[in-house]
Amino acid sequence: MNVRRRSAAALAAIAVLGAAAAPALAADPTPAPTAHTPSGLFGTSDPQYDGVWRQSLALLAQRTVGVTPAPKAVDWLTGQQCADGSFAAFRAEPGKDCDAKTMVDTNSTGAAVQALAALGGQGEAAGKAVGWLKSVQNEDGGWGYTPGGPSDANSTSVVIGALAAAGEQPGNVKKGEKGGKSPYDALLSFALPCDDPKGAGAFAYQPEKDGSLAANADATAAAVLGALGKGFAAEAGKGAEGGCADKPTPEQAAAAGAAHLAGAVAEKGHLTSAMPGAEDQPDHGNTADTVVALAAQGGAERAAKPLAWLEKNGGAWAEQAGPAAWAQLVFAAHATGTDPRAFGGTDLVAGLNATGPAPQEAAASTAPGKEAGQKDEKNDEKNDDSSGFGLWWYVGVFLVAGAGIGFLLSGRARKRNT
Repeated sequence: MNVRRRSAAALAAIAVLGAAAAPALAADPTPAPTAHTPSGLFGTSDPQYDGVWRQSLALLAQRTVGVTPAPKAVDWLTGQQCADGSFAAFRAEPGKDCDAKTMVDTNSTGAAVQALAALGGQGEAAGKAVGWLKSVQNEDGGWGYTPGGPSDANSTSVVIGALAAAGEQPGNVKKGEKGGKSPYDALLSFALPCDDPKGAGAFAYQPEKDGSLAANADATAAAVLGALGKGFAAEAGKGAEGGCADKPTPEQAAAAGAAHLAGAVAEKGHLTSAMPGAEDQPDHGNTADTVVALAAQGGAERAAKPLAWLEKNGGAWAEQAGPAAWAQLVFAAHATGTDPRAFGGTDLVAGLNATGPAPQEAAASTAPGKEAGQKDEKNDEKNDDSSGFGLWWYVGVFLVAGAGIGFLLSGRARKRNT
């Protein structure tokens, strides 16, 4: 979820704009805050790349902890929907009809469905979005970030979560007539073989150019939830146990993926990540997603070590990263049965609520010294996105793409992690 879970919208922007635009971005490496934050929107940074994503996660997180979101926050999200049911990362003029130039994507749409389903009373909007997602399903049963793009583990998992949230049976959603492939067929195609020396049990984001698979921590966390048929706000479960299988069932693949993640966080309690050319650093977003995946597959106890690290370090990260990061921590708390209002000394609910419009039930969730829903002005120039790196992450990735460096972005714009 997590990013799932990363703002996936960066991938669409990079793919569509192309490398030719890189010099213009490089001219001003410090992204400016938006001149005017749209009414009802969570966060204060430019929503161009992650508006629907962060709004969806924030609304879903609020409902997960029993908070009723502000009507204008819900209206903002529903107002972003195109007539065909799809969502783009952000539409600056939602009153205008979507056209061929509107960069709709499966991740924004899938995240929106999960939020709309949780909100209740949004059956028509959620149904139209699900219908659109079904219409752009690939022949292999999966989804890419953009309609018709090659399937990837992250996007397929986000959509599986959306289908499940909307009351669908993901395994029955198949492209074409009898004999068509399901989302699980696509997801299992990204599972690394059992004899892989580095990543047995892990999932790849997409196959390499030569057809091989490389372990990706973000894709693995997403795929564990996808294989279990769960969305971002998953609860603790007790799934199948056992080692890697050559022809696994979705449940067996989820168990193998969880085992890989458990090994990845066994030493330090967190995953690592780095911008190109920078030293490795803790990856808070992927670690939060790993906590959810481990708990959803094998119970809260399995996520104990990364959860403890996240409780110690997550609050400061979310304060910098914004609403989607707060939401990821809420999902981690929910999956492990941890009190989100006392998460390592941090009130996640108050932190999330403070980044958006005052919710209808904010009395018990207001941060000390603030009125319900008041945005923290010191965050006005921070860049909040679901991966926690801000808009500069998108700029950096964009420049890397322009330079031709061949590493593949994850669905939420994070680098590969083994």
